[in-house]
Amino acid sequence: MANERPGAVTMRGNPLTLLGSELQSGDDAPDFTVLNTSLQEVSLADTSGKTRIFSVIPSLDTPVCDAQTKRFNEEAAALGDGVAIYTISADLPFAANRWCGAAGVDQVQCLSDHRDMSFGGAYGTHVKELRLDARALFVVDSQDKIVHAEYVGEIAEHPDYDAALEAARKASGS
Repeated sequence: MANERPGAVTMRGNPLTLLGSELQSGDDAPDFTVLNTSLQEVSLADTSGKTRIFSVIPSLDTPVCDAQTKRFNEEAAALGDGVAIYTISADLPFAANRWCGAAGVDQVQCLSDHRDMSFGGAYGTHVKELRLDARALFVVDSQDKIVHAEYVGEIAEHPDYDAALEAARKASGS
């Protein structure tokens, strides 16, 4: 991949390289192709028409990722119908489906970047050394503009939930 960002994040203090460009508020949201838990392709266009929160995590089967996904599932009702929430990881679609069922997550759609790391490459979250996505949050408005972007510097730490939720509320008018 052309754009490598060595030391862009750490995991337990160890520097890691992210592949892809760092996106910022105001940028156009790049297209991507991931799989849903039914193995159907999902692209940016397939999510359009609403404000979207893309909650990017390394794996649902880790404590912070588990907590992050459950937090957004709980917040979904308060955000209303104008906001859709997606958790994106390199977990296999089957594992994401199992996890969502076991965790009772039904307001967040889990999407798998496993096949070709399309989302990770487009949004600059692909961890080169691990072939996982780094922890990040993106809020994309209904016009496909990024209105909030956060790359969490230490993968094992939580993102700023309140900032992303506020950006989503503002973008959706709720």
